[in-house]
Amino acid sequence: MIASAANTPLYTPPSGPPLDHSSTTRHCPSNSFTLSFPPTPFPDPSLSLSNHSRMDFAGRLATSCFRTRKGLKVEADFAAEEFFYPDAKAPPEHLVIMVNGLIGSAADWRYAAAQFVKKLPDKVIVHRSECNTSRSTFDGVDTMGERLAEEVLGVIRRRPELQKISFVAHSLGGLVSRYAIGRLFDHIPQLESSGAPQSFSAEEKKQHIEQFHRARIAGLEPVNFITVATPHLGSRGNKQFPVLCGLPFLERRASQTAHLVAGRSGKHLFLTDDENDGKPPLLLRMVTDSEDLKFISALRAFKRRVAYANVNYDHMVGWRTSSIRRQHELPKSSELMKNDKYPHIVYEEQSTHDDVCNKALLVIDQKFDLEEEMIRGLNQVPWTRVDVSFQKSRQRYIAHSTIQVKSYWLNSDGADVVFHMIDNFVL
Repeated sequence: MIASAANTPLYTPPSGPPLDHSSTTRHCPSNSFTLSFPPTPFPDPSLSLSNHSRMDFAGRLATSCFRTRKGLKVEADFAAEEFFYPDAKAPPEHLVIMVNGLIGSAADWRYAAAQFVKKLPDKVIVHRSECNTSRSTFDGVDTMGERLAEEVLGVIRRRPELQKISFVAHSLGGLVSRYAIGRLFDHIPQLESSGAPQSFSAEEKKQHIEQFHRARIAGLEPVNFITVATPHLGSRGNKQFPVLCGLPFLERRASQTAHLVAGRSGKHLFLTDDENDGKPPLLLRMVTDSEDLKFISALRAFKRRVAYANVNYDHMVGWRTSSIRRQHELPKSSELMKNDKYPHIVYEEQSTHDDVCNKALLVIDQKFDLEEEMIRGLNQVPWTRVDVSFQKSRQRYIAHSTIQVKSYWLNSDGADVVFHMIDNFVL
């Protein structure tokens, strides 16, 4: 069993009370899982355990075919489940945080988590976040991001061996992850050659971070930031929320009523959260650095940023918003080609630092709308864009879930997307 607690936190959280990670371990002789549950917050401990077991039962059924290989161990607590191999010579040093979308749960990533650990044994430990589930995903991107940041810090406190961190997020979870890394970003480099604090000018700090990659997320080295069908530009605008069929009347009505369905998260997605406080919409603020939240610096700190996007049949998130592109930048149908190894990957585009610099030099004499400002802000850093199409799949009408393999029974055709993600994962 890998050590599950540390007396000294690696990173001081920005706010909130310390978490209690004492736990009771339950062994299940019928399979290879070890489950660790913390003291329950409910008056009746059996009630809490029973609810947790029922919630996880469907996920285990849906992924029963992935539990045949011996040695896979799962450590579960109130916050999530961590997947790892206990027979490794040394504890894995690379933490992978998986984040669910709107009205989702940790079970949404069960298939992908199992595949990551099976294909990268001894390399990664996968933590499926469960601090934002079900109706709590209506609380707003900022509130959810704060909770995710606290949860990540809790994991790191328990595992002092961790050195690297990556994020894999679906749908709204991508926005939540972007907020969380802005909160967890540490932009002051520490020189290992001296134990005493060093004085740097602002320019020296920037150069040191960019040249030597000393930026940290929650004290760890940031590696991969991967989003899957995430509405980076929000859901407002022509065909950004495809279920409305691009009809202007319906899109206007959706912007006006989104908060009635999805609470503050709906306001953030449709960029209507500026009505009361006079501040720019949150998603617009999240493409810049502020005094206490370094959103772009945090994204820049990762070695690799990837946006997986559905070309068609995603009724929840449009192609432009999930791939961070303008309409004319989308690949033409003639450019979409079938990949023999990954049948549903139809296009890949990788931008470079030179591309980012060249685009920054372009001057367009026009008033930028919100979407254009967000595109320009997010394109300050290079992105790898991976376009996915389930056009010939029987599961195409549920593409938003299939691209993630939310349930293997219903979304198995998205498995090649998960394998593509793993095969290109930087360790």
